[in-house]
Amino acid sequence: MKKFYLFLIMAAGLFPLMPDKPARAGDVSLPQPGLKGPISVEEALKSRRTNRSFSGRPLSLEQLAQILWAAYGVTDRRRGYALKTAPSAGALYPLDVYAVVGPQTVSQIEAGVYHYQPEAHALTRLADGDRRENLGRAALGQMWLTSAPAVIVITGEYARCQVKYGPRGRNYTLMESGCVAQNIFLQAEALGLKAGIIGAFVDGNVTKALDLPPAHEPLLILPVGYGRD
Repeated sequence: MKKFYLFLIMAAGLFPLMPDKPARAGDVSLPQPGLKGPISVEEALKSRRTNRSFSGRPLSLEQLAQILWAAYGVTDRRRGYALKTAPSAGALYPLDVYAVVGPQTVSQIEAGVYHYQPEAHALTRLADGDRRENLGRAALGQMWLTSAPAVIVITGEYARCQVKYGPRGRNYTLMESGCVAQNIFLQAEALGLKAGIIGAFVDGNVTKALDLPPAHEPLLILPVGYGRD
């Protein structure tokens, strides 16, 4: 077993970073993110609260794009490789980010499940239709999430990190998901939005509800939208 992990570590040394990926035909190109917001980081930290009640007000595609970029977007490119908003052990980036939207809850895109492509800053449509109710049932009946116009789902593929760090890669993947979640919270506050967070769900049911790839294990669910006054 030790020899096996040594081989994996050596292999990872040959491919230390995830390379850029171009947009594919049919992807939804997202508006470019803003780099200066209306409030400071300190103000966002002070006002951040977990929200469980959302108004029916839809989001713009620009708002969703900004949230996804803050979660896991590319902030720099070095030697043809992409670096992102969240720290990642060995820059291996074992997470994937999905957006679940309802009918007319986000402008310019239809109801469905979308896979965020950080390197291309684009969305790939994974599944059709409004999956929020199915997701709420998979989250042990937490149907309050269905009132959010967009629900962000963070998944982890442990093998991407374990290829270099062995079993410890699972821990690093979970740590990284927490960083991404906080990015979402703070960006939501900066946009005048609110976010919630759910960790109680049946993994397999979430995978089935959203048609996720089997290797992408659900880690966190974050509904995002305008808070109810």
